[in-house]
Amino acid sequence: MAPGAAQPPQRNSARGWIILAGLLAVATVLLILFPEQREPSFTAFWEFSLEMIWVMPAVLVIMGLFAVWVPKEAVSRHLGRDSGLRGLVLALIFGTLPTGPLYVAFPLTKGLLDKGASKANIFVFIAAWACIKIPQELIELQFLGWRFTLGRFIITVVVIVAMAFVFAWILGDRRTDVPKDM
Repeated sequence: MAPGAAQPPQRNSARGWIILAGLLAVATVLLILFPEQREPSFTAFWEFSLEMIWVMPAVLVIMGLFAVWVPKEAVSRHLGRDSGLRGLVLALIFGTLPTGPLYVAFPLTKGLLDKGASKANIFVFIAAWACIKIPQELIELQFLGWRFTLGRFIITVVVIVAMAFVFAWILGDRRTDVPKDM
């Protein structure tokens, strides 16, 4: 690296290894205390690992394309701190479109954060991915009716947006002004 060039952020790898060791110790104790859960636990672990092996390469390709094709300025302008209501709506829409498992959203949100998306919009994106998916809404509509689906959708959106502001505030975005276009 050239002198004076920006250094990449240092990862706290020791902390990560300590957390992993702690989780493995807790899992080991639980498997010793509850031996009847060993087989279902290992089966679930194996199935999840296979799913990850199939899904993650595609996610990595998408992340690579996103990093190269989507300019930082575009993300910052449309989903950044000053994007206001438009940014929240875009985050909500983008979160409802994917149909994959939630863990796929985490590398995507990391890319969005690196390109300047606000914490509130990231929260809306992840929460929408978890709670509001177009295919899910259509099935809910078919089985539970339009009143239930619309009511749950509205309540979910209101709660997600409220939680996003609280979440951003807790993480240090202490802005108290309301976005321009709200």
